[in-house]
Amino acid sequence: MEKWYLMTVVVLIGLTVRWTVSLNSYSGAGKPPMFGDYEAQRHWQEITFNLPINQWYFNSSDNNLQYWGLDYPPLTAYHSLLCAYLIADLLIYIPAVVLYCCCLKEISTKKKIANALCILLYPGLILIDYGHFQYNSVSLGFALWGVLGVSYDWDLLGSLAFCLAINYKQMELYHSLPFFCFLLGKCFKKGLKGKGFVLLIKLACTVVASFILCWLPFFTEREQTLQVLRRLFPVDRGLFEDKVANVWCSFSVFLKIKDILPHHIQIMISFCFTFLSLLPACMKLTLHPSPKGFKFTLVSCALSFFLFSFQVHEKSILLVSVPVCLVLSEIPFMSTWFLLVSTFSMLPLLLKDELVMPSVVTAMAFFIACTTSFSIFEKTSEEELQLKSFSISVRKYFPCFTFLPRIIRYLFLTSVITMVLLTLMTVTLDPPQKLPDLFSVLVCFVSCLNFLFFLVYFNIIIMWDSKNERNQKKIN
Repeated sequence: MEKWYLMTVVVLIGLTVRWTVSLNSYSGAGKPPMFGDYEAQRHWQEITFNLPINQWYFNSSDNNLQYWGLDYPPLTAYHSLLCAYLIADLLIYIPAVVLYCCCLKEISTKKKIANALCILLYPGLILIDYGHFQYNSVSLGFALWGVLGVSYDWDLLGSLAFCLAINYKQMELYHSLPFFCFLLGKCFKKGLKGKGFVLLIKLACTVVASFILCWLPFFTEREQTLQVLRRLFPVDRGLFEDKVANVWCSFSVFLKIKDILPHHIQIMISFCFTFLSLLPACMKLTLHPSPKGFKFTLVSCALSFFLFSFQVHEKSILLVSVPVCLVLSEIPFMSTWFLLVSTFSMLPLLLKDELVMPSVVTAMAFFIACTTSFSIFEKTSEEELQLKSFSISVRKYFPCFTFLPRIIRYLFLTSVITMVLLTLMTVTLDPPQKLPDLFSVLVCFVSCLNFLFFLVYFNIIIMWDSKNERNQKKIN
């Protein structure tokens, strides 16, 4: 690629920002007895180094599970044993971002470099990984390698990379259905009586072999395997945790679902809402598999999981944000808007960790990078928002439906002003004594409304995409 040295500069900028953020405060700093996620990372390294592998997930006098017990899959435990997070970021996540941007088609070298810069400057991931100290870049990096693999027909390597992502952090299950549907759609397309069946068998063998390899030390006893699973899926923790910008937390302002409904009913309701919200996109991807549809379905499914699933953390929005980064060059205006909202949605957590100043600085740097790289305010037409096909369909019944881009611009302006005002209020004002969580709840509620709007938007792009393709084929 031309101007490769500029890509090196971009990577160095990304690393410098990460290092600078790591110099600030962090989760639980000076707050005994539990401290925070920084202490959790240190404790996991101590546990995996000093205890035999069959004791890592069990409660004992040497391993108090109430004090930051391991609750991630085996690959996280192995990584804690090796203890090399920054190097892993440099070896896994950043190369995946650079290669993805280099492989982008129909854009100039300058745009590829700008795209890489914006992705590497995304503040949400930097603040959580290097400020809060909960490492997500490894699992997200493996997931990106998986996206690259299956998008360019290296299906077995892509499947292997995604299996490693799931075995590093179980939250990667947010992305599992798009991977499954895309690969299954490829098998259908090749024909299940020929090459498609062979590919299906190869994929199944790759997945099974990679899981066996990761879990082998924990298959020695049935109780050992069950204990790891219990630690990975702690359903007893409840519908949501802390102040998370999903539907259940936001709706609890009006109706305390956690207190009213039995535990098993909460699980069933969250499952039904999640399944129904992601079903149309997954069916579309299975029937019409394409790399573009795959990327947008990753966004839609992950957002459905975040908004409706059981036991969601505020940091889980990163699982939506990274797929949005992948479509930054296609819909720069909407992607930039979403990535700003996703960072804002974690404000209560970042405030608790004393990371407000790094949050503001990194968000401003990211916004300036996106604005200058993509001229986002000039990319708000129906075609550039990828809403032209949808608008044409609506205009068949409502000919005056020509104002959608204008509405979206107004919504963006309202969203940004609201986020700025709420940030200022949260930082400078004390909440009323009777409502100590007022600002945190408002942040979650406003962010949730934004995310519901984006869920509708991304599903419109997915469901109307085939009409665009059919029209283009007719023209050709």
